[in-house]
Amino acid sequence: MRIHEIELFHFRNHTHTKVTWAPYINVLIGPNGAGKTSIVDAIHYLCMSRSFVTSSDSHVVKQDTKSFLLRGHFQGQIRAKFQLSLSYSRGDGKKIFVNEGPLDKLSDLIGMVPVVVLSPQDEQLTKGGPVERRVFIDAFISQLSRSYLRNLMEYRQIRRQRNKLLQKYAEGGSLRVDKTLMQSYLEPWNEQLVRIGSKIMDERASVITQLERFVQVNFTEISGLEMKPGMRYESMVRGWEENEEVTVDSDQAKSKAKVDSPTPLTRVERIEQCFKAALDEQFDKELERGQSLVGPHRDEIVFNLDKVELRRYGSQGQHRLFTLALKLGQLDYYTKELEDAPLLVLDDVFGDLDGERVRILLEHLKAHQGQSFITAAHPVAFSDFVDFDHPDHLCITIKDGNVAETN
Repeated sequence: MRIHEIELFHFRNHTHTKVTWAPYINVLIGPNGAGKTSIVDAIHYLCMSRSFVTSSDSHVVKQDTKSFLLRGHFQGQIRAKFQLSLSYSRGDGKKIFVNEGPLDKLSDLIGMVPVVVLSPQDEQLTKGGPVERRVFIDAFISQLSRSYLRNLMEYRQIRRQRNKLLQKYAEGGSLRVDKTLMQSYLEPWNEQLVRIGSKIMDERASVITQLERFVQVNFTEISGLEMKPGMRYESMVRGWEENEEVTVDSDQAKSKAKVDSPTPLTRVERIEQCFKAALDEQFDKELERGQSLVGPHRDEIVFNLDKVELRRYGSQGQHRLFTLALKLGQLDYYTKELEDAPLLVLDDVFGDLDGERVRILLEHLKAHQGQSFITAAHPVAFSDFVDFDHPDHLCITIKDGNVAETN
């Protein structure tokens, strides 16, 4: 997938900026605050309907204006040329158009143009709490699978409705009924929570296992360290892992499957069985706290180096290298699984890397079949590895929200 051209109107410090991109490596040079990140963030907006820098759309509207507009022209290996536009105005919210036709749902955009971003904000992936890693893995899989995204959105809706019921009980009033009756009220929501949540957990566990292999290869190449990175999916719903022997009772199996021996459960069925048991176990606590305490919304993805948890014991350099290997692993995973190579955005990454790491990363980018966008405050040694005189590559300078010059 490639973006040929992008236009920004009233987006951060850009009044009107238009850039025509090269098909492979694109480098944006300029001092801090010049507007480099704004341009690559606009690319991310057109791919994911949101910023990778801030959680608020209103924060990216240019000062003294009420709205912004982004427009990009794309083309894939199997998809004809198309235009994506995204507008936001205070009061009216956000709207997305494909070839000037409106999208019914913002979520329909996800996966249309796959993108991988590595930025300073990603340090929270390894240093922060579980929510950052859950957001990462959910966004990761959603770009690969529309069914996963649908399940994720349905699960959130189910959990909201279930939480409303639990909150009413915790607050007292008319719903302060006995626990047996409350359990019957929750049962329909429990069934849906388990059914959809188990699919999410199964998909997460599968993807994490596959992603781990890509991360290990990239970490070894980039770091030069004799340490083995690892990723582990950790859930409050326990007992469903592959090495657990869980089967259906033989009589039940006979009636359902008409066989004489116990029927092994699929992993999703094991998760469902253990999910139900965990809900029963946490029932009293959920009533007391007024919220759902079990499910994929509470799970964790643990990052390790030589089986030692990175978040607790990793050095600053190890955190940085793991995050870089993680995002390059995502890039390689997408390249393998998707028909179109993803876009890659590296925002202010090279300043923290030594010369050897810069060389390895640039060689990796040169091997990438897709399009890359790099921002940097200084030129580093890009021209030693990339021929910017060739039309496949581009280096531009950004100054005060404008494209100042093209090299």
